[in-house]
Amino acid sequence: MESTELDEAPVETEPGSASGRHWWQMPFAGAIGAAVGGALSLGPSLLPRSGFVEGLVFGVGATVGYGVGLLIAWFIRQFSGHMGPWRGSRRAWQLFAVIAGLVLLYCLWAGKQAQSDLYSLMGMEQPSQAWYPIVLVVAALVFALLIGISRLVRRMARAFTHWLSRVMPARTARALAILIAVVIVFGVVSGLLLDGILGVTEAAYKTKNDSTTEGVVQPTSATVSGGSDSLIPWDTLGNQGRDFVVDGVTTQALDTFNEGGAIEPIRAYVGLESADTVAARAQLAVEELKHLGAFDRKVLAVGNTTGTGWIDEGAVDPLEYMYNGDVASVAMQYSYLPSWISFLVDQEKAKETGVALFDAVYGEWSKLPAESRPKLLVFGESLGSFGGEAAFSGIHDMTNRASGILFSGPPNANEQWRRYTAARDPGSPEILPIFEDGTDLRWAQSQSDLTLPSGTWGASRVLYMQNASDPIVWWTPALLVSRPDWLSEPRGPDVLPSLRWWPLLTFFQVSADLIHSTGVPVGHGHVYASNQIWAWASILQAPGWTDAKSQRLEALLNQG
Repeated sequence: MESTELDEAPVETEPGSASGRHWWQMPFAGAIGAAVGGALSLGPSLLPRSGFVEGLVFGVGATVGYGVGLLIAWFIRQFSGHMGPWRGSRRAWQLFAVIAGLVLLYCLWAGKQAQSDLYSLMGMEQPSQAWYPIVLVVAALVFALLIGISRLVRRMARAFTHWLSRVMPARTARALAILIAVVIVFGVVSGLLLDGILGVTEAAYKTKNDSTTEGVVQPTSATVSGGSDSLIPWDTLGNQGRDFVVDGVTTQALDTFNEGGAIEPIRAYVGLESADTVAARAQLAVEELKHLGAFDRKVLAVGNTTGTGWIDEGAVDPLEYMYNGDVASVAMQYSYLPSWISFLVDQEKAKETGVALFDAVYGEWSKLPAESRPKLLVFGESLGSFGGEAAFSGIHDMTNRASGILFSGPPNANEQWRRYTAARDPGSPEILPIFEDGTDLRWAQSQSDLTLPSGTWGASRVLYMQNASDPIVWWTPALLVSRPDWLSEPRGPDVLPSLRWWPLLTFFQVSADLIHSTGVPVGHGHVYASNQIWAWASILQAPGWTDAKSQRLEALLNQG
């Protein structure tokens, strides 16, 4: 943000010109900062970036650099006693234009090479040559918009300062005026723009939640919610719930894979409209499980949904293959908003739902004779892991009340994930921690990570799957001001060694990575899918299940 003392005219004017001020001009210090910030922002981040996303990062980086440049110049003036901004001579501007132009061109080329390396590392098709012009156009528009907002705030502050200085000291008036201007602009942006976007998004996703995916029809099966023998009406399941109960593995597919003997899996789902309160929905889930015969199965898996109500079938399908259909799965919707919005406005709902569903199921399960209880599992991806964690007080509670837990792609906000990552054994990296020698809790990215050189994994096993390149795992506001351990330690297998941490800029780079977090192949970014086969195989040690079967199933599911 520009200081209220800064003059907009950054260059000397021609003799006889009417004015030295133009909207497109900027202070010399701001120009230097913008060039540096823009150049640094073109460095690699966790995931490949399209031209649009790279342009967005470039524009934000240049704006951040612009503000930092002005701030440094302001501090220098305070200590030097020179109160006016240095506008820069014509020769200085010419020299700056040449140097900055060459540096930015080189960084743009180097940035493209880094993106090509990332695309190759993740087995993706290389971006076209249109990448360059898209980056430049988007960056220019973003930079102009953000600087325009900055100058609007400054001009408002000057006007308020002029009015307030009539009734209070000048310094007090200036400080209060800046605060008022910022509050007004923030209120307009958040109140009109953001609330408007949220309202439109909420209406759109409410409509989608009420819709049914093309080709999905009400099942006649007696083993799924919304079916012929269900306590839960089909039209209350929501879009994601209807998809989940219909997309179960068929007995024919199970018989083919396991050479006969399959039974039809149970899939229970409670939508937002299935009952009025969280407690009522949790109790309905238990009644549905009892009604469908879920407590008589070998495995009972409690799934936790993401914002839209999506449940990770990449975690459910392997269980149904491993136990030849003798599995019951249950999930409960808490929102129909997309995950990034749900994370902002529905965090408490996610926690409340995770606690209510597991406690209700556990309460019924614990009444059964110990020798006839099914294995009680818990799983969730992304926000599903966030809600799933909430049901437990810690790792010992997890191992005492569940037979196995799989959390994939945990957001950095997960409290227990953060706690145990921070308490990892000395020498183990943040991207792949070891906690208490892996006795109860482990982390993995790939199959090779699922075996430790020492230590014994207990009977009840807890596993976090996290990719080194997953921005959802590593995104946190702390990136603004502090270098995380994962950028101080050797990089992960799918992260470029050239990735560096820069104050402010790395936060915006990783934030931009969130946009394409699921647009990469399995095993990278926020895509776990078939990798969870190996995770469940290690957690459960299912009778008769082998690595060869895991390989066959991985190939089968990846084909689909």
